[in-house]
Amino acid sequence: MTAPDLAHSARPSARPSTDPAAEPSAGSSADPAAALIADPYAGYARLRAAGPVHRITGPDGLPVWLVTRYADVRRALADPRLALDKQHAAPGNYRGFALPPALDANLLNMDPPDHTRIRRLVSQAFTPRRIAALRGPVEQVADALLDAMAPHGRADLITAYAAPLPITVICDLLGVPTEDRHDFRAWTDALVTPDPARPQDARAAVAAMLAFFTALIDRKRAEPGDDLLSDLIAVRDEGDRLGEDELTSLAFLILFAGYENTVHLIGNAVLALLRHPDQLAALRADESLVPAAVEEFARYDGPAPLAIRRFPREDVVIGGVTVPAGETVLCVLASANRDPEQFPEPDRLDVHRRETGHLALGHGIHYCLGAPLARLETSVALTALLRRFPELALDVPESELRHRPSLRARGMLELPVRF
Repeated sequence: MTAPDLAHSARPSARPSTDPAAEPSAGSSADPAAALIADPYAGYARLRAAGPVHRITGPDGLPVWLVTRYADVRRALADPRLALDKQHAAPGNYRGFALPPALDANLLNMDPPDHTRIRRLVSQAFTPRRIAALRGPVEQVADALLDAMAPHGRADLITAYAAPLPITVICDLLGVPTEDRHDFRAWTDALVTPDPARPQDARAAVAAMLAFFTALIDRKRAEPGDDLLSDLIAVRDEGDRLGEDELTSLAFLILFAGYENTVHLIGNAVLALLRHPDQLAALRADESLVPAAVEEFARYDGPAPLAIRRFPREDVVIGGVTVPAGETVLCVLASANRDPEQFPEPDRLDVHRRETGHLALGHGIHYCLGAPLARLETSVALTALLRRFPELALDVPESELRHRPSLRARGMLELPVRF
C-alpha cells in the first residue's frame, strides 16, 4: 500500500466514496504522498476525526479497510476472527508480494495452532532472563561503534550506529559468521521500499536471501554451534516439530524483524530528542528515565505505522462498521498511538509520560516476539550515545532530512549528526 492510498481514504461505507469532500486531505494537494510520508500524523488525525474505519481502494484496485482509533485497533489486533493466514483472503482480493514457501511460512502469515507451535519453540530465546543477559554484549557493540565514530566528529547515525548495532546483535544471536554478514539492509530495503521502476531488485533480493539462509542452515546442520539457529535446526531434525520451510522462514523472520524495526526506533528516537531539546536535557540529567522514554518514543513515532494485514474469517463489525469476510484490514498503529481518547496531548513528546498501553509493538497473540530485545537495544543505544556525545546535534537543516518512502516502515534514510 502506498502513500496515496491513505491520502485518498473514504468514509466508512460499502463502496469507496467518490465525493471529494469526503476525502480527508493528508497534505499538500501538489504531492499528498510526500506530505503523508514526511508527516503522517496530521493525515491520521483527520482520518480519526472523520470516522473509526475507512474503506479505500488500493493501487491494485482492491478494497482495504483502515482502522484508526485506539480502542478499535486494540480490539482488532486481538480478535481471533481476523486471520493472518492468506488463505482467508477472498478470491482475487489480495495480491501481496509473493515470497517462496521457504521464506513465506513464518509467523506473520500464521494463525493458531501453527502459530502457537512455532512461537512457543522460539520464544525461549526471548525470555526476560535471556534478554537481560544480553545487556553486556549489546553495550560492548554500542561502545565499539561509538569508538569508530568519535574521531570523525560527524556521521550518518543510521549507517554508523542505528543499523549496525541491532544487525550485529541479531547475527550474534542467530550464529551468523562475521564473514557471512552481507548487506542485509539492501535486501530488506528492496522488499520494504521497492522501486516500482525496478521490480527485478525485489526478486533478486528474495533469491539472494533464500540462497543465503539455505546455505547457512546447511552449514549449521553440519557444524552446529552455541546459537539460536543451531538450536532450531536441532528442533527440526530431532523433534520434527518444524518443517524445513518453517525453519528457513523462521530464520529469515528473526533476522529481518530482529533489526529492521530497531534501526528505525533508535533513529526516530534520536531525531525526536534533537527536535525537543528540553526532553534531551531531561534524559541527560536522569538516565533512569530512559526505559520509560523508549516506550514514549515507540508511541510518539514508532517504526511500524501499520500492523500486518488481516483477513476476517466472517463478516466483522469494527467501530460500528461491517467489514466483509475476506477483505483486507489494516490497523493503523501510528494513528492509534496518537488518539487523544487514550493519550492526553498525544502530539507532545514527553519522556516523563506515564500513560501506558501503546500499540507500536502490537497486541494479543501476535505481539512482537522480539519486543524485549528491541527495548534493550534502544535503551543501551540511547544511553551510550548521550553519554559519549554531550554536544550531539543535527548536521544538516531539518528540511534536508528524508524519511523512507514507505507507509509500512517509518524511519530515516539518513540522520547526519555532529558531535
